[in-house]
Amino acid sequence: MLTVVGVRFKRAGKIYYFDPGNLDIQTGQWVIVETIRGIELGDVAVGPKKVKKEDIVAPLKQVIRVATDEDIVVEEQNREKEKEAFDICLEAIDKHNLEMKLVDVEYTFDSNKVIFYFTADGRVDFRELVKDLASVFKTRIELRQIGVRDEAKMLGGLGPCGRSLCCSTFLGDFEPVSIKMAKEQNLSLNPTKISGICGRLMCCLKYEEDVYEVIKKEIPPIGTKVSTPEGEGIVVDTSILRRMVKVKLVEGEDTDIKEYNLDDIQTLSGE
Repeated sequence: MLTVVGVRFKRAGKIYYFDPGNLDIQTGQWVIVETIRGIELGDVAVGPKKVKKEDIVAPLKQVIRVATDEDIVVEEQNREKEKEAFDICLEAIDKHNLEMKLVDVEYTFDSNKVIFYFTADGRVDFRELVKDLASVFKTRIELRQIGVRDEAKMLGGLGPCGRSLCCSTFLGDFEPVSIKMAKEQNLSLNPTKISGICGRLMCCLKYEEDVYEVIKKEIPPIGTKVSTPEGEGIVVDTSILRRMVKVKLVEGEDTDIKEYNLDDIQTLSGE
């Protein structure tokens, strides 16, 4: 078994695991680590825990140190430099008349690299742009094209529910979402009703999907003949999350529709 700590570099970002070594590291602390992008400062989202060696994605790098007050000051200075870099890049994009939208700028902690995130409808030839930016910042420049979901995650905002976007507050990774989920949840297939501000299907369609799959196996489909405490009838509507069904009872010429809990009815086999 190995001891690891989980470090997050962005709010609601993906968690990466490191070896804490002999350092006394607790959840909520800031630490300095080495990543493929360079030296970075991250927030300890998962405190020390034991994991099996085979569950580790090699190589497992060691935490360099717990962040000092000086490290926090450097990080704050980087945030200020990012605002300036954003404006400079906007001017350069306009100068080269490039069809791209700048979304965010990020300095690595050691300032050895500046990453510019952008969206575009197609491929963009930004070679001259990179040359201009490199001449200004005198460091490594990376331009990274992202999708609209990543853009929403970075910028944040309010969803149709009126709350802050899930992707920018707690979702570490995007999970696949399909139109089938909306159909199974009896939602309107109007794109404006089931799409987030990114224009893609809302991530929250995934939240209840497992529950729907389980209960739908138990609940009789519409048109099924069932037995109820008031007699036999036909299922005319279902409420999956509530585990309720509406049944049309027919006795002679009288017709009545009543709602029953799933446990109070029984499917009539062979019907």
